[in-house]
Amino acid sequence: MTDIDWGQVAQGWLDRLAACSESGPGVTRLPFTPEHRAALAVLTELMEQAGLTVSLDAAGTLIGRLAGPADAPVLLMGSHQDSVREGGAYDGIMGVVLPVLALAWLQRDGHALPFGVEVLAFADEEGVRFPTALMGPRVLAGQFDMAALDLRDRDGIRLRDAMQHFGLDPEALPGLRRDPADVLGWVELHLEQGPVLEQAGQALGVVTAICGIERHSVTLTGMAAHAGTMPMALRRDALAGAAELTLAVEAMARDTEGLLANIGALQVRPGAVNAVPGEVALTLELRAPDDALRAQAGDDLAQRAQAIAARRGLGLAMTRTYAQAATPCALALRAALGDALRACGHDAMDLPSGATHDTSAMAELCPVGMLLTRCQSGISHHPDEYVDTSAMSAAIDTACAFLRNLRPKPL
Repeated sequence: MTDIDWGQVAQGWLDRLAACSESGPGVTRLPFTPEHRAALAVLTELMEQAGLTVSLDAAGTLIGRLAGPADAPVLLMGSHQDSVREGGAYDGIMGVVLPVLALAWLQRDGHALPFGVEVLAFADEEGVRFPTALMGPRVLAGQFDMAALDLRDRDGIRLRDAMQHFGLDPEALPGLRRDPADVLGWVELHLEQGPVLEQAGQALGVVTAICGIERHSVTLTGMAAHAGTMPMALRRDALAGAAELTLAVEAMARDTEGLLANIGALQVRPGAVNAVPGEVALTLELRAPDDALRAQAGDDLAQRAQAIAARRGLGLAMTRTYAQAATPCALALRAALGDALRACGHDAMDLPSGATHDTSAMAELCPVGMLLTRCQSGISHHPDEYVDTSAMSAAIDTACAFLRNLRPKPL
């Protein structure tokens, strides 16, 4: 027990960080901007108050370090400081504040850890300013493509130039790669960005895996015709075929545990009120924590699309345009987080993360784990994004129990 309401403390820091934003609704904080600089100043103050040694690496990652015994491995924690445009005050940045406060609590109680801890505030996870993302963790894992430094934002500024103007040395990025032998693991605290925990009445959940993703470009081609003269039985309506496919996608996902599916964009041609649609181009996205399940769903839906097209006399072109493997969380870290939850009086609820996080890139370096907090109505990437202080208190409490009980052995 503690005489400090750590959730309220976290909210105070998050309120200050939310002010490090462009003007307008919600929080807009892009990497290598004055708003980023202002957030680094607040986070540095927080980390130093917690007794951490603070540094900024060449990727713009702010690092708060609590040293451990000599030659002991280091546990990495944290998340990202940047936001989407007009986003919320918790996504990413909360995952930096909470572990720092957990370390402050442990040090206040005089609890020494048998390993070092570094809390990382990555510069760019969202990929909003530049058409790249997850730069900080990819650098640490040795997976960053240096060609991305020549990508430009919408104002024509290269990533390389933005970093240099921020006082960083992009050419030093390859030297930031960490040795996996020195890293105990990575743990990220993040809001769920969905309603599952809230609906279950749980404050926290342990992530089993970050879902893999695949996307397909689908074009159905029929015959445009005058809607007032072409009989219904003779139509080759591409939109009707697309509608049937959309419902088939929804039905498969509803009937398949763990599968998420979405058709989120359609282009209808010719797009006139009195014309039978002759062509529809659409996007299909599939997500699942198991890659085999996702791949099978993609194959099954391709067959379903072919059957729909054949029955309706439509042409079909379907191409997989993107694939990202699922990221399973380390069993030992999942177990340790579950034990910490139970030790703090919470149910150890397991759930996958449908969103991609810094954790997915850190998995290229070391074992990874994630702890999710409930968020109000599952809203995220929006000004109304909100995590209540009791959930943040529970997360800090659980992080403390996790750190106290973790031992520096292979995970």
